[in-house]
Amino acid sequence: MDGSNCELSVMSGCFYLDHVGDVLLTRNQHGLSWKCLDSSDCEGTTCLGIGSWENTETEIKFSDIYAVEFDSYGLVHSPKSGLGHAKECFRKRLLTIQQMYRFTVHGFQTSPKEPCLWKLAAFTFGHMDLQTCQSWMDQLNYSLIKEVERPRNLLVFVHPKSGKASGLKIWETVSKIFMRAKVNTKVIVTERAGHAFDVMASIQNKELHSYDGIIAVGGDGFFNEVLNGYLLSRLKVPLPPSPSDSFTTVQSRASSSVPESGDAVHESDQKEHFPLLHDSVQEVMNFRTVNGSCQGTEDPDHPFSGERPRFGLIPAGSTDAIVICTTGARDPVTSALHIILGRKIFLDAMQVVRWKTTPTSAIEPFIRYAASFAGYGFYGDVVSESEKYRWMGPKRYDYVGTKVFLKHRSYEAEVMFEEAENAKASPLTRSKTWPFRSTTRSEKIQCRAKCSVCSSKAEDGNSIRASCPEKTRWCRTRGRFLSIGAAVMSNRNERAPDGLVVDAHLSDGFLHLILIKDCSRPKYLWHLTELAKKGGEPLNFEFVEYHKTRAFTFTSIGEAESVWNLDGEIFEAHHLSAQVLRGLIPLFASGPEV
Repeated sequence: MDGSNCELSVMSGCFYLDHVGDVLLTRNQHGLSWKCLDSSDCEGTTCLGIGSWENTETEIKFSDIYAVEFDSYGLVHSPKSGLGHAKECFRKRLLTIQQMYRFTVHGFQTSPKEPCLWKLAAFTFGHMDLQTCQSWMDQLNYSLIKEVERPRNLLVFVHPKSGKASGLKIWETVSKIFMRAKVNTKVIVTERAGHAFDVMASIQNKELHSYDGIIAVGGDGFFNEVLNGYLLSRLKVPLPPSPSDSFTTVQSRASSSVPESGDAVHESDQKEHFPLLHDSVQEVMNFRTVNGSCQGTEDPDHPFSGERPRFGLIPAGSTDAIVICTTGARDPVTSALHIILGRKIFLDAMQVVRWKTTPTSAIEPFIRYAASFAGYGFYGDVVSESEKYRWMGPKRYDYVGTKVFLKHRSYEAEVMFEEAENAKASPLTRSKTWPFRSTTRSEKIQCRAKCSVCSSKAEDGNSIRASCPEKTRWCRTRGRFLSIGAAVMSNRNERAPDGLVVDAHLSDGFLHLILIKDCSRPKYLWHLTELAKKGGEPLNFEFVEYHKTRAFTFTSIGEAESVWNLDGEIFEAHHLSAQVLRGLIPLFASGPEV
């Protein structure tokens, strides 16, 4: 074997690759590569000398290797394609010499057709000399140690009844990968609703800091539970304005937020006075820096004063939209590898506040966070009624969704939203070509790994920025709605391959507000059909309003009321406000490959 022990030196040597044959193995500062050799290239070495008669080169980066294991002395196997036209002497030698010292490199592979699906790959290299194998093992493990972003200790919550009640089985499968990668895991299998929330809310920060990440094995709703348990007792940022705050110059138009020609949307000074808030909450809301950013406390023991623990999600739910949007695949092994390899992105989150109904109400403002979606009307009715049919598993959503659609309920509400100056999405320029469609088209840039949109707006992870500018412009819409939705991300899933908003990004600093005004069943069915197909245009209807915003408020003004759906969890609110928090959630993921 040639080469030295220098950190950046190139090592190379002739090995026997299991199921392949003789290869020239090379290690450089980026990873491993090997090239299949003819038997004559290995003369004078102590490898087997069984040629594979191929001239291909393969490589794997250290960033894609999650473990290297020594396999002691044992069998190696001949090329899968057989010996072909090999000489008889090599065939005889293969049958008589089949054991050597071995080490295995564990990583993953992808295919051009499914670049987001990561499949486990193991490459076993053999050599007749034990010291040679051990030397390579030491060098490779040293290179892996340098991958500093990788977790070593994780807190894992497993929801045993999530989705098809497969959470525990899925964890038992992927836990072997964590063990091989020498990642320590403390596993808590939840025993009741709210169990994970209670643990995360009560855990001491000192213990929390001993973990490199918090993992949820379940669906979007379970991830929401873990996330809220962590944030509610720790995060302090200004709350969004309540629906009752004074916006005296806000434009108002029944059933529409679209101004007529010549109308202006006036600026309104956003005051710091919130009349329906308790004094203690007012103090929390005054965390504001000179530049308008909203930061957490500077207490060194507070988790938001420094590096925050990353979150991870291994899919075991009914929809798993968060995993699909952040990894591109609804696959537990792929998600486990993203976690083990220390992939990292930041996600926006939505802070949702349920307010007092009157200044004398005993109920304090109630805060929750959503990582993917908040929906009212159709979306709230589906999640509410589906609770009765949990025994059906994920199929309950199709059944209940059909029932809710046939009932065709609409709800009176008033929605106000902050107008984003640099948001491209707007319903202001529509021209009729169909009775129900418009010609509005906009460039749709999907979020992907190393996304230019997210990177241009990315946060450094050390400050939490809320929607709290000195002056904002607000619009108001009032009427009957079949549904009101606010998406933090695209929410792609198996039922909606492009998601609710195809070009919503993971960290663009926007909520994507979708207002479906009351319309006939055929029109609404057309909208839902567009959602369900690849390349559909679900927002391109005259009864659909779509706005990019940083904050909005909601007030129910009718007798009949629905509930809100927060990441699949029920949230009741008569008065509600929401705002986006940019880059709030550090996540073990790298974004989908498109």
